[in-house]
Amino acid sequence: MAQLVRLQKMLADCGVASRRKSEELIAAGRVRVNGKVAQIGDKVDPRRDKVYVGKRRVTGTAKPKVRYIMLNKPRGVLTTMSDERGRKCVADLIKDIDVRLYPVGRLDRDSEGMLLMTNDGEFANHVMHPKKHVNKVYRVTVRPNINDEQVAKLESGVVIDGRKTAPAQVRVVSRDKDNERCILEIVIREGRNRQIRKMCDAVGLEVARLKRIAIGGVKLGKLRSGMYRDLTDIEVRKLSADPNPNPDFDISDLM
Repeated sequence: MAQLVRLQKMLADCGVASRRKSEELIAAGRVRVNGKVAQIGDKVDPRRDKVYVGKRRVTGTAKPKVRYIMLNKPRGVLTTMSDERGRKCVADLIKDIDVRLYPVGRLDRDSEGMLLMTNDGEFANHVMHPKKHVNKVYRVTVRPNINDEQVAKLESGVVIDGRKTAPAQVRVVSRDKDNERCILEIVIREGRNRQIRKMCDAVGLEVARLKRIAIGGVKLGKLRSGMYRDLTDIEVRKLSADPNPNPDFDISDLM
């Protein structure tokens, strides 16, 4: 009996794109199964059905080597594999890798730091899925200086895009002598669009610099800007594990 799987899962497993991006490809009419344009919800037999993304044939028996890397994304680089306007993308930083990888989540163009990339769709889905509540740690320079009331608001949650953010943790790392700016470490368990910037804006703070320094307990460390390295087996297992369901957490455990 044929083993049918959802089309977006097959595409993710074969390293075409993440599940979410694969769904976008299907919705855009770029995927065909046995000569017909595919629809969201279609299931396929990876060994027998003829699946094409554009002109490229995708087969379930020709899976690429699974790879997991950590990239220190510089500011000014887009978290995308191509750009029609010719702007620099993360794909330009990993040209020497011989398998197709895609980003796990995003960092906006003006942000920097830790970005995971892989061709393992299940891994990417686990790290990105909102229900998994994977910790993400950011080093954030804000101005003007933060006060206790603003810290409390950020930690309890603020409304952005019409919805309150989940509880966060905020630690003041340093303040400048003129009290005009300070450096924070912020831990969140969500991954909403430009979330840290919008949270700070909601309490009257301007973000001057934003750097992601850890995900799921795995740290960026001293990896140089623009460089990448493979994750260790221990790091992959740590990121793949279900997080502690206890909502109470201590930022010191992640540093």
